[in-house]
Amino acid sequence: MAFNLAPFTDTTLSPQALEIILAEHERDIAPRLHWLWGYFRNEPTRPGGELPQAAGLPPRLRGAWDPWSDDRMVDAATNEVVIENDIAWRIHTMVDFMLPEPLVLLSTAGQPQHRRNIESALDAVWDASGGLALLHDALLLGHVYGHVDLLLRCDIERLTALALDLDTLLELPGEVLAEAIRVEAVDPTRGVPIVDAADYRRLEAYAIDFTRRTSQIDEHDRHGRTLDTERVTEVISGAWRQVYVDGELVAEGPNRASPGRVPVVHIQNIPQPLCYAGIGEVEPLAPLQDQLNTRLSDRAARVTMQSFKMYLAKGIEGFDQVRIGPGRVLSTDNPDAQVTAFGGDADSPSETVHVEEIREAMDKASGVPPIAAGVVRAKIGNLSSGNALRVTMLGLLSKTRRKRVGYGSGVARMSALILEALDRAGTFVTEPQDRKVTVHWPDAIDLDQDERLLNAERKNELGINPERVLAELGYAQTTPKSENTNA
Repeated sequence: MAFNLAPFTDTTLSPQALEIILAEHERDIAPRLHWLWGYFRNEPTRPGGELPQAAGLPPRLRGAWDPWSDDRMVDAATNEVVIENDIAWRIHTMVDFMLPEPLVLLSTAGQPQHRRNIESALDAVWDASGGLALLHDALLLGHVYGHVDLLLRCDIERLTALALDLDTLLELPGEVLAEAIRVEAVDPTRGVPIVDAADYRRLEAYAIDFTRRTSQIDEHDRHGRTLDTERVTEVISGAWRQVYVDGELVAEGPNRASPGRVPVVHIQNIPQPLCYAGIGEVEPLAPLQDQLNTRLSDRAARVTMQSFKMYLAKGIEGFDQVRIGPGRVLSTDNPDAQVTAFGGDADSPSETVHVEEIREAMDKASGVPPIAAGVVRAKIGNLSSGNALRVTMLGLLSKTRRKRVGYGSGVARMSALILEALDRAGTFVTEPQDRKVTVHWPDAIDLDQDERLLNAERKNELGINPERVLAELGYAQTTPKSENTNA
């Protein structure tokens, strides 16, 4: 692919270096990321294919070889294979605890009316970008892959033509506003960061590289359809943007939304020192998931073999043609004849304990106990319901608070980029010091209304901003349309 990177005057990136970076991502990084997603969803890559988690089972269950013979293969269809995806529900529970309700963005600008205008503008752009669904997608990608990137798409010319002031901006339909400015969550399998050689935390440029399908119908055969693919590569820096399709430049232009800065906000799920990528939730649980599936498959095979009684008959002719059942009478003249029953399910305490120990290990490794998903397996205690749940789910709540710091910082930084773009378009004028916001996360465990009101009253006595207290109670202040000014 021939890249023309001459307009990217703010980078030291060469076409050869970009091709090497894209090839390294496709060869080394993307396969691992695809494995993480496939293991999380446990979906076969093709119809009738093997489940990704089945690949972690030992060969004796997968049908790879016969331990008693070197020249015979085991028929995998005869094995009892059980796959219980304990990873997926844990990750979905983490996302639900992270964001059970929409976020509340609170401006730190000096004037109250200006704060409300900033919050209204940000809410409009985030809602047009997908709102809660967008943030849930970003959280899910971050939990599976370990990191996620938020990209700001902004067409300054279109935004200027559509929204001449804040009132017009707030009246625009979401789909119309999204065509001018929106936030996208970039799938890490597609996003290729080009970091500064001296500082891995600074982006020199950013590339989005993926292959998409295009459908074509043969003119000579209306019933035939062939699927072709094309490779799309988008390169973005603080000064310029280019889009290539199968190596051909199809679009380019200056980056007017955030000149001098790549419009990408990087968020790590769990920070990993000196690395761009973060730590996800799938990889640490994969070995335990393989062990759990192995034990469950062994138990299924044992139950299958032992849950049906079998009979050994000696000295009875035609016994193999006799149907065993209640009221059946067998007769023979052979005094040495006998029928011996064997089989039947038997208790295996060590197997049950081992399976429970694996589940407990997954609880500790993930921080997600079964009660977080609504499975109550023990007494809560004599504490009040809210406090008892907090004690029971202390690990999950503390982990959630730690991750909210990183994700909240990412949302705040993207909000600053949005306000900067609106300012450059002349839609909503703000100063750099007014573009800071604080992110209020909803409580993961709902409190009683009386307890919520009591906490709010105490915060008011301490002098905490009343607007923030009302936002925590779920009573977001609304501003009349006539009061929306740029003051």
